[in-house]
Amino acid sequence: MNNVFVYCELEGTTVADVSLELLTKGRKLANQLNCSLEAIVAGTNLGGIEKQIMPYGVDKLHIFDAPGLFPYTSMPHASILINLFKEEKPQICLMGATVIGRDLGPRVSSALTSGLTADCTSLEIGSHEDKKAGKKYENLLYQIRPAFGGNIVATIVNPEHRPQMATVREGVMKKEICNENYKGEVVIHDVAKYVPETDFVVKVIDRHVEKAKHNLKGAAIVVAGGYGMGSKEGFDKLFELAKELHAEVGASRAAVDAGFCDHDRQIGQTGLTVHPKLYIACGISGQIQHIAGMQDAGIIISINNDENAPINKIADYIINGTVEEVIPKMIKYYKKNTK
Repeated sequence: MNNVFVYCELEGTTVADVSLELLTKGRKLANQLNCSLEAIVAGTNLGGIEKQIMPYGVDKLHIFDAPGLFPYTSMPHASILINLFKEEKPQICLMGATVIGRDLGPRVSSALTSGLTADCTSLEIGSHEDKKAGKKYENLLYQIRPAFGGNIVATIVNPEHRPQMATVREGVMKKEICNENYKGEVVIHDVAKYVPETDFVVKVIDRHVEKAKHNLKGAAIVVAGGYGMGSKEGFDKLFELAKELHAEVGASRAAVDAGFCDHDRQIGQTGLTVHPKLYIACGISGQIQHIAGMQDAGIIISINNDENAPINKIADYIINGTVEEVIPKMIKYYKKNTK
């Protein structure tokens, strides 16, 4: 009752990284609230799935194992969460801001009239005072995300309705094992009690999953370009530099929208979140949406001809100059000195 719940997304019988990241965050939130962390997993042939989940500090794992629960379809999974939450009455529910999470979260929150904050960049516990009503609330979930086109960072609270629901994109939270031998309770539910047979009306006949063409999320070095790169040919120079540095190429939304780079390389609030050891920002102004996706990089180097660019405020090193001048010099230097 009133615990922290995480919905664990599956690819076959493998738990998605975003879910493991949320279990890590969920464990910290549960510790602050002095309550238990519970996880939900729904799929097919899930024997031994607890070995992937328990080490993240899960006190109770709810398993729903039945034919038809994988691949994911909307109605059965929504019924599982809605009916389980009516029983368990969690205070917080977290899920990934993925294709699945964006489909499932609103269905569950709407059915439970609980509200949902999408694409959070931070989750904290705090108090809230409603001065108009004369009420003070303790231990609320602060659901933090950029708003109004990224011009402000909004802290959203849900004082009255439960569960407090939030989705978070992959890479925003850090994945950390709590204890390899963590002991929690495993509950295997009777799926028929939660899901009516009519929910299985949609059957997946064929499914194609295409792997990413790059490893931006796992790259130690990221060379990222913005609208200041000027063209697709400008980005070709970034790919040349990245090749010398054994790095991956990323882009800001403005560069992607301009057609300079593919969408799957977009970094920021509406793209990927990366945690490289070195991030080289080339011709990027540094709007808050972009910074949300790369601010945890170990070292940030900004190459920009605008001394007042917002990216420079968080950069460790600033190279003041045009990308047309600086990038070719870097390529020439590294070609000469990395052989």
